[in-house]
Amino acid sequence: MPGSRITAMGHYQPSRVLTNDDLARMVDTSDDWIRRRTGIATRRIAAEHETVADLATAAAAKALAAAGLAPAEIGLVTVATCSAIDRCPSTAAQVAGRLGIPDAVAYDLNNGCAGFCTALAAADHSVRAGAARHALVIGAEKMSDLTDWTDRSSCVLLGDGAGAAVLSAVSEPGVGPGVGPVVWGSDPTRGQAVRLLDDWHPRFAQDGQTVFRWATTELPAIALAACERAGVAPNELAGVVTHQANLRIIEALVRQLGLADDAVVARDVVESGNTSAASVPLALAKLVERRELPAGAPVLLLSFGGGLSWAGQVVDCP
Repeated sequence: MPGSRITAMGHYQPSRVLTNDDLARMVDTSDDWIRRRTGIATRRIAAEHETVADLATAAAAKALAAAGLAPAEIGLVTVATCSAIDRCPSTAAQVAGRLGIPDAVAYDLNNGCAGFCTALAAADHSVRAGAARHALVIGAEKMSDLTDWTDRSSCVLLGDGAGAAVLSAVSEPGVGPGVGPVVWGSDPTRGQAVRLLDDWHPRFAQDGQTVFRWATTELPAIALAACERAGVAPNELAGVVTHQANLRIIEALVRQLGLADDAVVARDVVESGNTSAASVPLALAKLVERRELPAGAPVLLLSFGGGLSWAGQVVDCP
């Protein structure tokens, strides 16, 4: 196959909104303190009974409906997550079962906050190899299960949600691939910078300054490499959707890229917080739903997180 392209998106967020003022009643913090350091105003928190599979299925169902495909046409389902409690059957297998997808290969992928872009690249490679014609790629997290609600430095960051993309083979003559070559990797010397370790009920922790310094100094080169591999100049990008970790990181990155004045930059972190592997597809799906990005226009996706890992590619907007 010559490649693949994203044909549809879907997203889901729980109904409960947790504001900065709500958090100020739980820990020693304030709306001003949180906004100045992170840019976050609100985040969504799943109900106790909601699982990662519930979030993933809701987003995937919307993407599948938007693509106009029957469940039987999906040959691969992959869920990027670091917060799923279930080990087997995988979250992806549960999603496939709930959506009536009969015989797709289904697996979970854990690459922390870099998970969705990593899973998108892996699915693209599978499509290119002819292993599937249509794939569901989902990022879904229930980070509230892993949050230390007594730690004001981390509990203000995290939220729950899911985003999903339908990836389809490109086979029409003269139509090029809509998912560009991936730039990915990891730096294990910084593996402790973002972590969920130690037991079956870990708590999210990070070295915030280490992550901030790395992201603001190393990510621009990774972003430019992804553009170069896709044959797209930064000023030709219609939009940029990075991992929604911190608004200060996003702003520092885009200042260094030389984007066009009208380029759309995802800032979903303000209303959704850091949703780990869900953040990129969640933010992209919202932009697509609001028609803030033109169909077919190049958009840079870029994610980073635990490992310390990163992955990014230029895609054509569905």
